[in-house]
Amino acid sequence: MTISVTPISVRIADELGCEEWQVKAAIDLLDGGSTVPFIARYRKEVTGGLDDAQLRTLEERLSYLRELEDRRKTVLDSIRSQGKLDAALEQRILAADTKARLEDIYLPFKPKRRTKAQIAREAGLEPVAEGLLSDPTTDPAQYTAEELEGARAILVEKFSEDADLVGELRDVVWKSGEVRCQVRKGKEEAGAKFKDYFEFSEPFEKMPSHRILALLRGEKEEVLSLDFNTGDESDGYERRIAAKFGIADRGRPADRWLSDTVKWAWRTKIEVSLALDTRTRLRQAAERAAVDVFAMNLKDLLLAAPAGTRATMGLDPGFRTGVKVAVVDSTGKVVDTQVIYPHKPHSKSEQAIAVLGALVERHGVELIAIGNGTASRETDALAAELISRIPGRKPTKVVVSEAGASVYSASAYASAELPDMDVSLRGAVSIARRLQDPLAELVKIEPKSIGVGQYQHDVSETLLARSLGVVVEDAVNAVGVDVNTASVPLLSRVSGISSALAEAIVAHRDEHGSFRSRRALKSVPRLGPKAFEQCAGFLRIRGGDDPLDSSAVHPEAYPVVRKILSKTGSAVPELIGNTAVLRSLRPAEFTDEQFGVPTVTDIIAELEKPGRDPRPEFKTATFADGVEKVGDLKPGMVLEGVVTNVAAFGAFVDIGVHQDGLVHVSAMSHNFVRDPREIVKSGDVVRVKVIEVDVPRNRISLTLRLEDEAAPAKAPQQSRPAGNRQPGRPPQARQQPRQDQRPAPSGSMAEALRKAGFGR
Repeated sequence: MTISVTPISVRIADELGCEEWQVKAAIDLLDGGSTVPFIARYRKEVTGGLDDAQLRTLEERLSYLRELEDRRKTVLDSIRSQGKLDAALEQRILAADTKARLEDIYLPFKPKRRTKAQIAREAGLEPVAEGLLSDPTTDPAQYTAEELEGARAILVEKFSEDADLVGELRDVVWKSGEVRCQVRKGKEEAGAKFKDYFEFSEPFEKMPSHRILALLRGEKEEVLSLDFNTGDESDGYERRIAAKFGIADRGRPADRWLSDTVKWAWRTKIEVSLALDTRTRLRQAAERAAVDVFAMNLKDLLLAAPAGTRATMGLDPGFRTGVKVAVVDSTGKVVDTQVIYPHKPHSKSEQAIAVLGALVERHGVELIAIGNGTASRETDALAAELISRIPGRKPTKVVVSEAGASVYSASAYASAELPDMDVSLRGAVSIARRLQDPLAELVKIEPKSIGVGQYQHDVSETLLARSLGVVVEDAVNAVGVDVNTASVPLLSRVSGISSALAEAIVAHRDEHGSFRSRRALKSVPRLGPKAFEQCAGFLRIRGGDDPLDSSAVHPEAYPVVRKILSKTGSAVPELIGNTAVLRSLRPAEFTDEQFGVPTVTDIIAELEKPGRDPRPEFKTATFADGVEKVGDLKPGMVLEGVVTNVAAFGAFVDIGVHQDGLVHVSAMSHNFVRDPREIVKSGDVVRVKVIEVDVPRNRISLTLRLEDEAAPAKAPQQSRPAGNRQPGRPPQARQQPRQDQRPAPSGSMAEALRKAGFGR
């Protein structure tokens, strides 16, 4: 018998829909230490033009399949050592294409604690079990109760460890089973946020990720009881088991005993195992989907439009503790800090305006970044008053998300970066810098703390960290990094640069001054040829010795540029940006054995717009005057806002009232919307209409379809639902709350949310 296994490269090529040689080339590069951004940008000829998305999928599948191969070897060695490996079994193991299938096959041979079946085998009862199964005319009455009990244990284990049978039943359970959910007795009031699930059921196949995570959260908080029901009624599964082993009631002496054994196997072993398998499958699928949502939102946030190199004042709002103020210059360097007390209970607004006005004049402030937390609107109004009193050119005020600013303030990096600054003021610095360049500032914060996810606190830490790390890496390398101004956290996300190497680069820069060329990077300790190859194209030298060093052209490709210069009779400064000349060139004329048409085409495009930033143009939303809290909203209002988060069921929009409104997916377009991110992304400035306002519950329903009619206004409710903010407590921050903290919805908004599967 010929025993073989499909090569990993062939499997991945089939999955990606590309040629095997492309996959092999990419694997060789990855194994050689190349990163995905580097391969996607600078090795197009080698991989046949695989893009970053294909390469990320390839990298993930490569890891999975290699783990599968390692496990396959372990399984084969284990069974071989037991003397139980024959050619047929080896073929089945080699043909297993998933980890689950491999474990199903291995289960009967997997070393385990002594089971009832094993004890029965040791007692010599296996011939009894096999005899009854193979010859039902055998009368069970000839055996003692103990012997029959042992024989049954052996058969139950045999049935439950049959890989083909278990795989078949697992598929049936997935297609016909459902989750059933009930509220635990006495938990109705405490668990009001899970009200939509007090009496609930849904097929496994149809459950969206956020609903699965909501149910599991409710179970974890001991509010909900979940039943992963296998459906299809027990007798249907029992018939399948019986058919697999040729068991049927034909009036033979052992038929009834064998049928009872099948029932026992299903109810005590197989059903329990499949229910656990299904729970795990649902949870893992939901985690992957949740991580994907977080990753997409994080990418949008990181690639949000930068305001640029302009002197910026950051305001971290507060009432009792005051508004923390930090001014940074065009490079992000802190040049001044203050604390002002314009709001209640201090109410020193005139004094605060005088302080801010002096800072604006002294430092030439062009932008005012206002954190969107508690007292944000009051601080926004203060900034508006300040701007109205400034003669001549006025600064622009922008409300920015302060998500993660407090995490940064207390971090070890912030302590090292701003060692002599009070923790409370560091947040204002971060707010100012994230307006100038969101990417450069947000990389200093652990991605999971930025708060743009869907149930991110309920998913695998490892999965979340790996996925978000990839997003940050791709974003940083897509934009490029100025090596003479970048922080250690930003540099450490560049292709080929580790945290230690990033620290070495900054230390060399501090000691020897700014780098004048990319070549000068080679003088950094521990930055060897491989690291230089991987990072050089993503690092920028502004105003250095070679204009090409400020572009995305890799130093290894500078000879191609020299060919172009020779052909056009130009110098580099004359060629850069010369659209007429560059667009007249034929890339094929400049190719050689190393650089083909794809790379030459990229080089010519880069010379036309060197160092171009892929991020969108900076623009801001203008919040409506007089609309400062949820109670100021009226159905029918059309407002401008900023998308703060996009989930599977819709998008949350900051309209300046300390509470984000929800645009449900059904209110995004007149056409069916499969994915809300097809319509909006985090950071987008949008116009929305208020459809419904629920003041007691802090619920705002919005629509992007401005012609939609608003719901009739409701009379205010007298009582607050359980868990809502009590009188006297500070208002909630306008930052979009986590989904799992939102109070139960009501009315038409609740109906829309429930249809989308968002039901607390």
